Formats: sequence, structure tokens, C-alpha cells
Amino acid sequence: MDDTYLTISRTSEGIYKEKMSKFLSFAIPVTTVDEVKRELEKYQKEYYDARHVCWAYMLGHERTQFRSNDNGEPSGTAGKPILGQINSANLTDILIVVIRYFGGIKLGTSGLIIAYREAAAEAIAANEIVERLVEDEVQFGFESPLMNEVMRVVKEEGPTIVSQLFDMDCEMTLRIRRSRMENLKNRLSKIDGLHFLNEP
Repeated sequence: MDDTYLTISRTSEGIYKEKMSKFLSFAIPVTTVDEVKRELEKYQKEYYDARHVCWAYMLGHERTQFRSNDNGEPSGTAGKPILGQINSANLTDILIVVIRYFGGIKLGTSGLIIAYREAAAEAIAANEIVERLVEDEVQFGFESPLMNEVMRVVKEEGPTIVSQLFDMDCEMTLRIRRSRMENLKNRLSKIDGLHFLNEP
């Protein structure tokens, strides 16, 4: 089971120049469409005097949520090559914005594709690519006499304790990488008297 994905660690910048046109590029870590919208608004405001603000994003560890936009450039010459760079680096949870200042000389379709592709590549190259884990949570309840048994499993399996409530009736939420969740749940289910919460 693939429970890792690649993303970027911070916002980075790149620049590409071609025939007096200047392409400023930014690679920004994002996790939701709302974040993407906020970032795009910010760059569109800041670079209001630019001819084009083109972009592409990829979201989610399964890399199924993506969009690109040519923002007035000929169809397929800006957003697609930006998205192509995200794909070739196998990245997700990333937004790349490329801002073009027109220099007076037209680049033609192939020239535009190269320029947007190279600008996007520059922003990625200036960043640090990091591997992240896909993690799931499990929530369960148990009576306090079972504490030692529960804590033995926690110690041996090594999940992150997200929350814990200790009383006569105890509750705990654990987080662990997806590939190890089944094993953790199997071990917990063998503790007589422990019950899982919020299970479908």
C-alpha cells in the first residue's frame, strides 16, 4: 500500500526570461481548494499590472484533484505546461503561479509552452521536495483496568496519541501511517472489553 506522497516544504520563487518577456513563478504549498483561491487572489492583487497570471494545482495524496488555467494565453500554452511540471516531479498539495510581463515580442505557441514550463520548473527547483506520510486515525474506548494492555500496544506499535481521556471509562485517539493501521486495529480488537468509536 502506498502511504507516502511528495510535496514541497515552503513557498519558492523562480524567474524565466524570453525575448523581453519576464515570467515570475511561485510554488506554494496548499492542501485545500479554499487555500488555492486565497493564494490566487493574493497574487492577482499583488501583480495586478501583469499581462497574465496563469496557474495549476494538484491536491490530495491520491493526486486526483487538479486544475490549470491559461488566464488569457492561447489554450493549452500556460496552465497545461505548469501542470506538466507538477506531474513530472510527482508532486501534490502544490499550487504553481506563473506571472507574465509582456516584453513586446510575441513568443508563439511553442515559445509560450517552453516559457511556462521552464518558469514552473525553476520554482520547483528552488524548493525542497519532502516525503509525507498518509496517516489515519482510530478512536476507541475502554475501562481503566485495561490501561496497561492498551499502553503496551501503543508502545510497541508506535502511533501518535492524538487525544486521551482517562476516567473510569477511558477514550483514546491514535494516528498511524495507513499501511500499519490494520495491524494496530487487529491488536487493539484482541483486548477484551475495548470498543471502537465512530466505526461505520
